[in-house]
Amino acid sequence: MHRPLALIVDDEPDLRELAQLTLEQMAIEVRTASDVRTSRTLLDAESFSLCLADMRLPDGDGLDLVRHIQKHHPDMPVAIITAYGSIETATKALKAGAFDFVTKPVDLHVLRRLVEHALLLGDYPEIDRRSRNILLGDSAAMQHIRSTIVKLARSQAPVYIGGESGTGKELIARLIHDKGPRRDSAFVPVNCGAIPTELMESEFFGHKKGSFTGASADKQGLFQAADRGTLFLDEVAELPQHMQVKLLRAIQEKAVRPVGTSREEPIDVRILCATHKDLGQLVQEGGFRRDLYYRINVIQVHAPSLRERAEDIPLLVEYILRRMVGPGAALPNVDDRALAALQSYVFPGNVRELENILERSLTLSESDVISAADLQLPQKSRSAQAPATIEPTPDFELETYLGEVEREVIVKALQKTRYNKTAAAQLLGITFRALRYRLKKLGLE
Repeated sequence: MHRPLALIVDDEPDLRELAQLTLEQMAIEVRTASDVRTSRTLLDAESFSLCLADMRLPDGDGLDLVRHIQKHHPDMPVAIITAYGSIETATKALKAGAFDFVTKPVDLHVLRRLVEHALLLGDYPEIDRRSRNILLGDSAAMQHIRSTIVKLARSQAPVYIGGESGTGKELIARLIHDKGPRRDSAFVPVNCGAIPTELMESEFFGHKKGSFTGASADKQGLFQAADRGTLFLDEVAELPQHMQVKLLRAIQEKAVRPVGTSREEPIDVRILCATHKDLGQLVQEGGFRRDLYYRINVIQVHAPSLRERAEDIPLLVEYILRRMVGPGAALPNVDDRALAALQSYVFPGNVRELENILERSLTLSESDVISAADLQLPQKSRSAQAPATIEPTPDFELETYLGEVEREVIVKALQKTRYNKTAAAQLLGITFRALRYRLKKLGLE
C-alpha cells in the first residue's frame, strides 16, 4: 500500500526530528529540509502529500514557500509552523493559501489532527465538486460563489460570509464543510443572537456539574460538539463583548475551558461566521473587537442579494414552485408580466421573500397561471415612481418639503428591512455612510 510522503521544512533540528517521529508513527514517509532552497529541490524531485514549513527560515520567508507551492503544486496542502502568539503571521499565511497553521511549542495532538485533515484532501477528487443543483443560478455572481466554495473547502482558514438576510449564508457554509476534509464530522450551526447572554459561555464551552445554580449534570458545549468538524456562527455580530474575548482565545489557542473547570480542553474546529450586519462598520463604531474581526475574517465571501442576480429569478421560481406542488403534480405557469414584475422588484427579504410571495400566489391564484396581480407585490420596484405633482404656494418652503419626502422614504426603507441600516441603505441605493448622515440630519438617529 502506498504510504503518504510529507516534507518538513524547519531550521531547528529538534523540531524537525520531533515532527518526523510523529508523522512516521502515523505511517507517513518523511523528507526534511532546513531552508527554502533545499525544500524547493525536494519538491521538484518527488511528489508530496503535504508540507509543514516554519515561517522563519535562514534563506527566506515561509510565506514565499507557501506562494511557491500554490503556484507549482496547487493540490498539495501546506501548513505553517509559527511562533506562539504570532496570529497575524498565521493569518497572512492562510490568506496566501496555507491549509492551516500550528504554533510553537508544537502540541503533538494538534499536529496529528492537522495532518489527518491534510491527508483527507487526497480523496478530494472523488468528492462531487458541483453545487449548481444546491446553489441555484447561472448568473456570474453564483458561478463565482460556487468556484470560491471549491477553493475554500480545501483550506482550514476561517471564513466570514457577509450578505443580507435570506441570501443563503448558512447554505454556503454547509457546502464549504460538505466538500472539505471535515465532511464526515459534525456541522454545527448556531445563531448567536438567539442565545441568552447569561447562558452563552455554558452553551459555547460547556460546564461541569455544580458549576452554577441549575447545572445538575456535565454539559458538552457547541465547540466540543463540533470537534473535528465545523462550527458555523451565524449573526456573530450579536455576540456581547465578553464573549468576543472568549471566542478570540478559543480560536487562537484551539482550546476551550468549560465553566467550572480550571483546565483547558483542546478542540479541533473550523470556524465559519456570518452576519447580515456591516461588521467592518461595527468595528469602527466600537461594537465589535478589531482583533476578533481580523481573526474570523481571514477570507471573506459575499452572498449576493437576489436583486444582484435578477437573471436567476425564473430558474428559482420554477424550482420553488416544483418543491411546493410536489413531484408528479402539474407545475403552475407564471406569465411573462409576472416574471417581469419579479425581476424588477428589489426583494429586501431575498430568496426567503420570493418563497413567501410564490406560496401566497399559489394559494390565491384561481387558475393554473400565476399573474402579476396574484403576486401582490408592493408598488415600489427598481424604477423610482414619479413624485406627486405639487403646486407651490406663497408660504411654500422647498427644503422643508424635500426633507419631509426624504424622511418618509427613509422611514419606509427602515421598516421594510426591519431597521437593518445596511439593508436599508442598499434598498435606497446609497452608501451606509450616506444613510447615517441623513438619519442624523433628519433627527432619526
